Amino acid sequence: MRIINKVSAAMAAMLLTAATFGDLQARNEVLPDDSISVSLITCLPGNQVYELEGHTALRIKRGDNDLAVNYGIFDFDSPNFIYRFVKGETDYMVAAYPFEYFMADYMRHGRRVVEQHLDLTQPQAHRLSELLSENLRPEKRTYRYNYVKDNCATRPLVMLEAAIGDTLSFTAPDHTADWTFRNAMRQYHANYPWYQFGIDLALGSGIDYKLSTREKSFAPEMLLALMSTATLRDSTGNQVPLVDSTETLWEGELSGGPLPPSPWHSTPMFVALCLLAATAIVTIHDCIRRKVTRWFDSIIFTLFGIAGCVITFLVFVSSHEATSPNWLIVWLNPFCLIVPLFIYTKKCAGLLKWYEIINFAALFLLSVTWPFTGQSGNSAFIPLLISDAMLSVRYIYITCVERKTPA
Repeated sequence: MRIINKVSAAMAAMLLTAATFGDLQARNEVLPDDSISVSLITCLPGNQVYELEGHTALRIKRGDNDLAVNYGIFDFDSPNFIYRFVKGETDYMVAAYPFEYFMADYMRHGRRVVEQHLDLTQPQAHRLSELLSENLRPEKRTYRYNYVKDNCATRPLVMLEAAIGDTLSFTAPDHTADWTFRNAMRQYHANYPWYQFGIDLALGSGIDYKLSTREKSFAPEMLLALMSTATLRDSTGNQVPLVDSTETLWEGELSGGPLPPSPWHSTPMFVALCLLAATAIVTIHDCIRRKVTRWFDSIIFTLFGIAGCVITFLVFVSSHEATSPNWLIVWLNPFCLIVPLFIYTKKCAGLLKWYEIINFAALFLLSVTWPFTGQSGNSAFIPLLISDAMLSVRYIYITCVERKTPA
């Protein structure tokens, strides 16, 4: 989804407000019936993580007015933006501005732009223009963005159906038959494994159900494919194609698309396997000398604890519906920080032992029940889970041996 910076957002809001769109509506009676044309604009994926699914906008042409209506506007510099975004208070805006400015932005970034001309009747086009005018009013232009349920692609689709007065019918590509939201993301994020790793950590089982054809439209590039098959009922009740023709407005550049695949040594799986190998070496070494390498445990469990704090925040505080339930909280939670906080204090050895016992039991339970949670995990989680379990077993073993050893 294309993110517009603060300057562009301010400019867009200044260039065309609801009043401008309303003025366009007021001239309906004096302009010819064929004066409004509507297109769906799809900008193909770019190389930034927020561009990997593409971007969608509407194009409204009437006489000399050629406008882009963009639901992907936000102000990154608004107060506490990062905190509010993570918390789920993701307020986006819709803005309309000259289409030439919209195109210039994507041409500058080398992104391919495709236009689908929609075969709407003039009453439908007028109705859409009225709805957009109302939506662009200052008190209504802001909406609560949802990454998969309410975004720059789903909003234009909702507005189109409201103008048509009916629900569109689509045929999804065969390869998407078993898609979940996470499956779709993994396809679009294939060359960005760390980004997908973060998504798999942060988002829970709420994105792992089988999608309806309609729900697949959350990804702009997929909406482009769906719209090519879209049909609606005409005045006689027959299903007719919605898209009249398709045109590539800008071919884009190779540098404007997603980056090449990450090298194998820069992937989460490689890092996780290296950590597993290091953990195995430390575990064997510690068991032989019957002494815990405390600095190693401190580093690993600090990282696990930080990840656990983030997941706990997303599950219990954030209003993002896709972040809960997240069963990874059984593994990654703030209790992991018990280890770095108390491992250097001899008086807390008993507390640490009980933590390690409970931690190992939790990891075992999670591993056994994972197939029944409905949540899909990242493959790099497996070496990390094994590393965690290995450290817990080693700690329990060493403390038990120490207790049995005569003073």
